[in-house]
Amino acid sequence: MIRACKVSLAVVTYLILALSWGTFMSADAKETVKQATFGKMPDGTPVYLYTLGNTQGMEVKITNYGGILVSVSVLDKDGKVGDVVLGFDRLEDYLKGHPYFGAIVGRYGNRIAKGRFPLGGRTYTLATNNNENHLHGGLRGFDKAVWKAEPLTSVEDAGLKLSYLSKDGEEGYPGNLNVTVIYTLTRRNELRIEYAATTDKPTVVNLTNHSYFNLAGSGTVLEQELVINADKFLPVDKGLIPIGVLQSVKGTPMDFTTPEKIGERIDQDFEQLKIGGGYDHCYVLNKPGLRNVAAKAFSAGSGRLLELFTTEPAVQLYTGNFLDGTLKGKGGRIYQKRSAFCLETEHYPDSPNHPAFPSVVLNPGQKYSTTTIYKFSVASSINSR
Repeated sequence: MIRACKVSLAVVTYLILALSWGTFMSADAKETVKQATFGKMPDGTPVYLYTLGNTQGMEVKITNYGGILVSVSVLDKDGKVGDVVLGFDRLEDYLKGHPYFGAIVGRYGNRIAKGRFPLGGRTYTLATNNNENHLHGGLRGFDKAVWKAEPLTSVEDAGLKLSYLSKDGEEGYPGNLNVTVIYTLTRRNELRIEYAATTDKPTVVNLTNHSYFNLAGSGTVLEQELVINADKFLPVDKGLIPIGVLQSVKGTPMDFTTPEKIGERIDQDFEQLKIGGGYDHCYVLNKPGLRNVAAKAFSAGSGRLLELFTTEPAVQLYTGNFLDGTLKGKGGRIYQKRSAFCLETEHYPDSPNHPAFPSVVLNPGQKYSTTTIYKFSVASSINSR
């Protein structure tokens, strides 16, 4: 009896110390969520950094400022751990401004033409922060909000629940929108992102994560291979706004239905590539759903394979065309043009102005709910799994 009491006391003491250090553990104490101070906002609001770890050696760091995915560290073919997303080491660098590195973007991810859209017999006017268009939620979108954070642990997984109330009229959008985003790191090296929202007025919603991936961990992504399970894409005008039709990728450099190096055709004499300065286009997925691979990316040098699954109908491929070497990121690394790619799961850009596109309208009594999974592994080729 005395021995049992001592063991019990030791366990309790360990748990108290772990919590005081900002560590939250799963029931079997293998999956963890660690909390640390990341800095303060200009008004003094504290910001935290949460580290999710699993038993496979994968680690994910998330800050509640913008819900930003600060780092994703995974093994390569030699068993070495490397960070595969772009970002900064300090909150101060994020506050200076950045191209949405790793952020939750909303209330509407991607572009809305001229910052206007009709809804319920009324035209709503939004901020125009991308020339004459509205981009990623406006001047102060969800990427610049301080989210309420709640560490989550289960027997198998570690997670972080982020919550935010986007008030009626924020950035011009109607309705009080209650948003939750749950990041979960599984033992299968999956980073699962679940988005949910409700509103008290009709509004439009299109949430995504804007992580910049480089599976080699450095250099450009031009030699990395990509597959997108999409037979069609949305051609855009010079403002990168969809012109309203779906175009076949067949016979064009937009075709990633079979493995292609990202840089193989990126500079070809093709109008859509010239408009975007590379790939910056929405691909319409053939089979959305968590049982179907929406896209795959592979680095032969590192052996890292990324598989994407989503319930969303489309994915935006962006190849870091506007990175220009002026940003110094983690470890002092200079982020040059095309040093990363983005796979932003979403509804179509400018959908509120295109009735034929899948609807992005959310009404009171309805629940917005989407899920995206980024799964990492080591493989010998893009087709080996």
